[in-house]
Amino acid sequence: MRAKQTSLFDTLFIDEFAGGGGASTGIELATGRPIDIAINHDESAIMMHKRNHPYTRHYQENVWAIHPQDVTNGRHVRLAWFSPDCKHFSKAKGAALVDKKIRGLAWVVLRWAAIAKPDVIMLENVEEFTTWGPVRKGKPVKKKAGQTYRKWYQQLSDLGYDIDTRVLCAADYGAPTIRKRFCLIARRDGQPINWPERTHAPRDSDEVKSGRCKPWRSAAEIIDFSLPSYSIFESKEAIKEKYGVRVQRPLKPNTLRRIAKGMDTFVIKSAKPFIIQHKYNNKEQDITKPLTTITSVGAHELITPTLIQYHTEQSDKEVRGQGLHDPLRTVDSSNRYGLAAVHLTQYFSGSGHYHSVEEPLATITTMEREGVVAAHLTEWYGNAREGLDINEPLQTVTSKDREALTAVHLARFKGKDKGQCVRDPLLTITACDGQFAEIRTTVIKWDGKQDLGYWREVRDLLNKYCGYHLAEDEILLLNICGSWYFIADISLRMLTPRELYNAQGFPIDYIIDRDCYGNKIKRADQVARCGNAVCPPMAEAMVRANLPECSKNKYTDMRALHNAMVS
Repeated sequence: MRAKQTSLFDTLFIDEFAGGGGASTGIELATGRPIDIAINHDESAIMMHKRNHPYTRHYQENVWAIHPQDVTNGRHVRLAWFSPDCKHFSKAKGAALVDKKIRGLAWVVLRWAAIAKPDVIMLENVEEFTTWGPVRKGKPVKKKAGQTYRKWYQQLSDLGYDIDTRVLCAADYGAPTIRKRFCLIARRDGQPINWPERTHAPRDSDEVKSGRCKPWRSAAEIIDFSLPSYSIFESKEAIKEKYGVRVQRPLKPNTLRRIAKGMDTFVIKSAKPFIIQHKYNNKEQDITKPLTTITSVGAHELITPTLIQYHTEQSDKEVRGQGLHDPLRTVDSSNRYGLAAVHLTQYFSGSGHYHSVEEPLATITTMEREGVVAAHLTEWYGNAREGLDINEPLQTVTSKDREALTAVHLARFKGKDKGQCVRDPLLTITACDGQFAEIRTTVIKWDGKQDLGYWREVRDLLNKYCGYHLAEDEILLLNICGSWYFIADISLRMLTPRELYNAQGFPIDYIIDRDCYGNKIKRADQVARCGNAVCPPMAEAMVRANLPECSKNKYTDMRALHNAMVS
């Protein structure tokens, strides 16, 4: 099947540095027409791009090997989008040496501006792009920061372009990530440069309160809470034997520190836990709205941390409580189902950022850094199953408590931060695989008789990394609706590529695991394409604002978009 026939006089839309297709997708969603030309040097990126953009002419070449006149055949270019490699500008690169040739890729914009003369040029890069300057021995010369950028900017202006720049946040345009990017718009068609109005804003902002904007989309929207995770205390051999999967064990001390601090901050001491309500009578509860009718089933619960000393030698088991700082207030209707505290944890270096699941993810880069913590119920009584999907109805309520509560957070395997609350967006995703994890804290009702599970290991983490001084005969209990629960385990899983693409704002049916020939795309390549990609909602918003004559219908998925292209 081919796209609708276009006239030789139709103007062209071009995506330089096309990658996996983030900018192309945004442009197509805005215009309802295919990108005409996509250029990228990376074979795997081009193969993924071809799979999702079949009506585009693809060039797998170095951008300097492509002459604008050869690929346009003299046709008029309406829009040219440029997203040159940003890792040699980004602070995420750390102390590694930079390559001045890669930093200089943006010079190709001037080549296209001089030869093809696009009506509109759009460029996206990291915020540090404006510090572009000379490099000496692999290090930017600090005293000359921004010198090359200013020269480049002036030369683009000299070619007849009006230019304006801003830093945009993808969360403001409907992507569940707080990825911030430097954006440049240059025009030579005499039309004004327009910046898109934000459609989303932080939940507590005046824009949301007045109804002018929708709340930022949450990380919770893109997380698959039904996926399994595995105890951080079990050996990799035991997990392989039990579940048939390979995981990294034992975890490194820095990883354990982040997990412990995140659990302490966002689960044990959280003043605003993340509420997940189970499906009841086939009705889902929107966590941003008031709770539904409270019934005797007990569909809502709040965790309150309390330190309890348990004397094992006493038959009646003395229990004494003391608050950990200010205990959370108990919200109850019953005694065992439903409310989980959730957070995201950052594993990479840099300053700490804490995010709630109800808010967008942080910047997604080419290195995988985010983890998701999923909530579930675990049956621990009798012939119990391994777990219950929180989206499914509870099992039969009996006279004995059978459910364990799982509190969830996301973890990131880099840096010093301990995490983020899940109501916020995910943090930066990078090209390296295996750096984002889901942390589940399993909480089991305490009756003084059952096995403590991995409580002793949990206690050791709290003592070592969180400043606790819990003795061997002390247990940290959580008061849930008047009943005492203890932390029995902490488990972990890596965030999947699909979740990362969803966080970046790609359509849900964007194909990421198979290339245009049906070959399987490696997980690491999927993550790299995602981290390098432009957030489609941001690109779409920029194009709609500046090319309103091309922006008509609204498309939400690739299938509807492709149908429009061929109908």
